[in-house]
Amino acid sequence: MRNVFRSPHYGDDILIQMDVIGFGSLLIVMLIGLFSGLIMGQQMARALRTYGAIGQIGYVVSVALIRELGPVLVALLVAGRNASGIASELGSMKVTEQIDAMRALGTDPIQKLVTPRLIATAVTLPLLTIIADFLGLVGGYIIAHFQFAVPFSQYWVPAYQNLAYADVAEGTVKPFAFAIIIALVGCFYGMRTTGGTEGVGRATTRAVVVSSIWIFVTTYFIGAIFINMR
Repeated sequence: MRNVFRSPHYGDDILIQMDVIGFGSLLIVMLIGLFSGLIMGQQMARALRTYGAIGQIGYVVSVALIRELGPVLVALLVAGRNASGIASELGSMKVTEQIDAMRALGTDPIQKLVTPRLIATAVTLPLLTIIADFLGLVGGYIIAHFQFAVPFSQYWVPAYQNLAYADVAEGTVKPFAFAIIIALVGCFYGMRTTGGTEGVGRATTRAVVVSSIWIFVTTYFIGAIFINMR
C-alpha cells in the first residue's frame, strides 16, 4: 500500500493492466448487468403485482442492484477472470525465476508487479460496477415496460428519487474494497507459487476461491456498517 505513493510508479504498466482488467472484462460485465436486471425485473414485478405495488419495481430493482447485487456479481466475475489471471501470470514468473532476476537487477518486484495491478483494479472495478448497475436498471425497465406495461416515468422516477445517498455510497465503497481484495489475493498467491506448473494451477485455484470468499465476507460487514449508519 505504501508503494502507491512511492516512486517509481510505472505508469505504462498501470495503463496496460487497466486495459486487461477493465476493458477486457467490459463485454461480459455488460451482459451480466443487463441480464441481472432482466431477471430481477421479471421476478420482482410478479411479486409486486400481487400486492398492487407494480409502480415500485424501479425502486426495488435500483436498490437491490446498486446496494448489493451489482457490486457482488461484478466482483465475482472479475475475481474469476482476473484474480486467476494475476496468480497464473505471477506464478509463472516465480517458477521460472524471473522475479528473482528482477531482484538481482535491483528492481522491487512488489513495486513493479503488484502495485500496478492493485491501482488498475481499484480504478476499473468501480467503473465496471457503475456500467453493470446502469444496464441492470435498463434491463429492469425493459421487463417492466414491455411485459407489465409500466410507463417510463413510473419506473425511472422512483428508481432515482427514492435512492438514498447511503445506497450510492455503499454501492461505491464495496467495489473499491473488492478491488483491493482481488488484486492483493491474486498477487499474494502468485508471488508464493512453488512446485512448477502444478503449483501455478494450485495458486490460480486458491486465488479465485479465497478472493470469492472474502468478497462475501466483506459485503456483509460493509452492509452492516451502512445499515447501522441509517
